[in-house]
Order: sequence, then structure tokens, then C-alpha cells
Amino acid sequence: MEELYEPLDEETLFIVSQTFKALSDPTRIRILHLLSSGECSVTEIANRLSLLQSTVSHQLHFLKNLRLVKYRREGTTLYYSYDDEHVLHILEQTIRHARDH
Repeated sequence: MEELYEPLDEETLFIVSQTFKALSDPTRIRILHLLSSGECSVTEIANRLSLLQSTVSHQLHFLKNLRLVKYRREGTTLYYSYDDEHVLHILEQTIRHARDH
């Protein structure tokens, strides 16, 4: 059975390219991988990944703009978690692929 080709509209094309851009940065991959195990504050992410808090904040801002992470506020602390199950699956599959080779 033949599949019907459906061209991508500009908005979909942009979102897909931005998602792959997000996954092309090692720091963002490390952050998303960490958040796949549970929510963390900026301080926790920085400490666990040995990164500067400013670096973590910058990368989280990028990921939040793409709706790949979300946060909740508890007092003055923001706790981040992943916000897109689809992208998390892509990341996990890619990690498995890399480890299997």
C-alpha cells in the first residue's frame, strides 16, 4: 500500500528543526537526561552536572521556550521537569542506539 506524501507546513518544519537544535547541544542533552529521572531545581542540576548555575538557567530558558521543560514554584525555588514525553522518548532511543554501537 502506498503512503500519501504530505508536505510539511512552515510552522511544523520550524518546530521540528528547533527540537533537533535543542537535542544537538551536549549540555541540554545532559539536563534533559537528568530531568527524565525526576524534577530538580537549578541548584540541583548545576551541582549534579558540575555546571554553573548561570549556564543551567540559560539552557533551561532555551528548553522552556521550546516547551521541552516546565517548572513549578515552591517559595523562591523553581523545580524543573521535562514537558514533552515525545522528545524524551527520542532522547532515550538515541541514547540506547549510541550505547548499543
